[in-house]
Amino acid sequence: MKGMPVTVAALLCMLASGCSNVERSRDLGNPDVPAAVIAVQVCSACHGMDGNSVSPNFPRLAGQQAAYLVSQLENFRSHQRGDPEGFEYMWGITRKLTDAQIAGLADYYSKQTPTREMATKVDPKVVAAGKEIFEKGVPEQNVIACQACHGAKAEGIGAFPRLAYQHGDYILKQLYVFQYTQGRPGTPMELIAHPLTGENKEAVAAYLQAFPD
Repeated sequence: MKGMPVTVAALLCMLASGCSNVERSRDLGNPDVPAAVIAVQVCSACHGMDGNSVSPNFPRLAGQQAAYLVSQLENFRSHQRGDPEGFEYMWGITRKLTDAQIAGLADYYSKQTPTREMATKVDPKVVAAGKEIFEKGVPEQNVIACQACHGAKAEGIGAFPRLAYQHGDYILKQLYVFQYTQGRPGTPMELIAHPLTGENKEAVAAYLQAFPD
């Protein structure tokens, strides 16, 4: 390598030795890349560095139940979850993730601190109606209280997800999926969401986005 520029020589040596920096890698096909690196280098583009996504197109993952995240990532990987945003963004990303990486991602996001979105103007009556549904359900429509599965503080319980501070628009989209499609099969929400009216859904989504401390 006499006479060769130092930088070029160093690059060739790295390539020849198979050297790679897994601590900065975006290689989703490499089982050696740590989950925390995937979260920062890949997932953060949509979900934010700490899981508090800004865009309502992408759910907030900070403080989410680890068991729930594992189940959803596995469902994406197996193509069991087929809601539009799910297969468009997540099928390819999860295709080669190992079980260990999925568990690591779930652990990473479950340990992040969730934050509430910036306040938006919402009719207090709508929020109050959402609180009523969350705490008591809609008995006349045979809809049980949301807190029965998601906890009194909407923090989630095991396989049931955290809903507090979630984007209202995202919640509305998922309620539509549960109610009208087979995009997320096998969940109790298919039956629970079926009787909900448009006003019911808008109210509970508004309440959950602005969930009180």
